[in-house]
Amino acid sequence: MQSLEFAGFEPVEVEREGVTVRGVQGGSGPAVLLLHGYPQTRLIWRLIAGPLAQEFTVVVADLRGYGQSDKPFGEDDHSTYSKRAMGDDMVALMRSLGHERFAVVGHDRGARVAHRMCLDHPEKIERAAVLDIVPTDTMYEATDRQFAQDTYHWFFLTQPYDLPERLFEGATDYYVRETIRRWAGRPEMFSPEVMDSYAHAFADPAAIHAACEDYRAGIGIDLDHHAADRDKRVTCPLLVLWGEHGGLPKRFDVLKVWRERAENVSGHSVDSGHFLPEEAPEETLAALRTFLK
Repeated sequence: MQSLEFAGFEPVEVEREGVTVRGVQGGSGPAVLLLHGYPQTRLIWRLIAGPLAQEFTVVVADLRGYGQSDKPFGEDDHSTYSKRAMGDDMVALMRSLGHERFAVVGHDRGARVAHRMCLDHPEKIERAAVLDIVPTDTMYEATDRQFAQDTYHWFFLTQPYDLPERLFEGATDYYVRETIRRWAGRPEMFSPEVMDSYAHAFADPAAIHAACEDYRAGIGIDLDHHAADRDKRVTCPLLVLWGEHGGLPKRFDVLKVWRERAENVSGHSVDSGHFLPEEAPEETLAALRTFLK
């Protein structure tokens, strides 16, 4: 059975502008922040965090709106769940733990937060890794019929309040489980206990609303921030990993896209679907260890 605990890690939290974000910290050495995506929680790093903590101080956090972090109701402009707000949360968390400079590794939505952190706080981020994404504006600019069908949730969850919330709430358990099953190249890697945990995390209607607001921000205020920063490039070393059996390499030359946005890019595909840290933990860990050293 896969462990759902981060053995040897201690709870951490910080409050920023009335929102408390929570996570765990363990290990010693240079600081590394791990960020999860949708529809998940920090649990995605359960197979990675312990081994990394043998060489690094590892902080594993729940983004605002997810897991054990607070889930405020979204503002009309969806700025509550902008990647800028989420990134600022994480800078505050790391500062509260004494980490003024650190590496960040993000998957899915967490990778979008990591990208924003690199642009907003370049003095804080020593190096960054983004797993299975290209920039948000690149994704929307490439929208066609196939993209809309394959990535329907980018358009479903962004519908005005509270249509997607009500529909999501009507079949929460099935929706979360089926989403993970469809996106995974190796769904057998997800134990029943893990799937139960992810499904339970969305039993709270506030978590469903937060996820919708996350995507509403993605199609709105996040694109505004990208447009304003279009000439900015990620200056720290950037590792890009993606699942070779997922949808990303079918639509993009992933490294080429990122080399247009960052100065020092390396990376490769992983024998995985979308969920690299869970479907291919050993390969993902090896790539991260080499890069973070």
